[in-house]
Amino acid sequence: MSSSTITQLRRHSCTPSRAARELGLKRSEFDLAVHLGLNRTMPDEGGGGRRVTPSEIDRLRATDGFPDVLRERVRLVGTTEGAEVMDIPVGRFTRLARLGLISPVRFYLNRYRTVVWLYLATELEEFTAVEENKPLLTGRRMPEGLRDMLDEGVDLRARNWRGRHRGFLLRLAEDPWESAGVLAAFLDPAQIAELVPDPYDRSHLSRFRPGPPAHGALGSPAAHLVEKIMTADDPAETEWLRSELVHVLDDARRFRPAPRPAARRTPAAPPPAEPSAPEAPQEPSRGGLLGWLRRRSA
Repeated sequence: MSSSTITQLRRHSCTPSRAARELGLKRSEFDLAVHLGLNRTMPDEGGGGRRVTPSEIDRLRATDGFPDVLRERVRLVGTTEGAEVMDIPVGRFTRLARLGLISPVRFYLNRYRTVVWLYLATELEEFTAVEENKPLLTGRRMPEGLRDMLDEGVDLRARNWRGRHRGFLLRLAEDPWESAGVLAAFLDPAQIAELVPDPYDRSHLSRFRPGPPAHGALGSPAAHLVEKIMTADDPAETEWLRSELVHVLDDARRFRPAPRPAARRTPAAPPPAEPSAPEAPQEPSRGGLLGWLRRRSA
């Protein structure tokens, strides 16, 4: 695709908010559709963010069952409604989620700062339809290995959410620096400082590091809780992130080195001056003390 064609597409594209209205979706539903790969967007180089072309809106409108099918594909449910979708008790649903057998795609904090996990209704229906999963849904007890994991306090909901969210962000990354920023977003600052000792690389990397989902004012207890959920705490997950970040940063440096201040040019020192010839001795002046003595003796 030529640069002039791309420029023309951007000129006639619209913002995500307008695209959501055109498609009959809430803005949050539209964003989720983008993350799931249902909607194609393009970067807005003029002011950041994303843009949507008219052809993409037309494509979605032309799909069978629009808009109900599209809305159903982005429908989110919490624990209680999710258990109803799967036709199982709430307690069993929670155990399946803690074991990582079903993965949340979003979360929010309620007024008591309790984490509320949200799941795609279509994925729960698909899980229920798989024959191999029937014992997990209808059996009186969980299999022994899974029971042991629950007894040990395993809860993979946050880790699974991080994995999905990281995948969403990586799909939107346009270059290696953006990919590196996504990976860095899930590591704590101390590990970033260890892996990226160069201050200019680290400063440039921070420009591409997406923040956690907005929950509460900066520095508030809610914001700290969200940051904790965003930061990897599983050893295997952390090790993978560290290794992957090192490799992607190597690609990013080759792609475009981090900007650095221009080196100051120190002015060259002037050459040493050649030694001057010694001054010839001068005859004593006729004035001064000698002249005064002559005038006095006259």
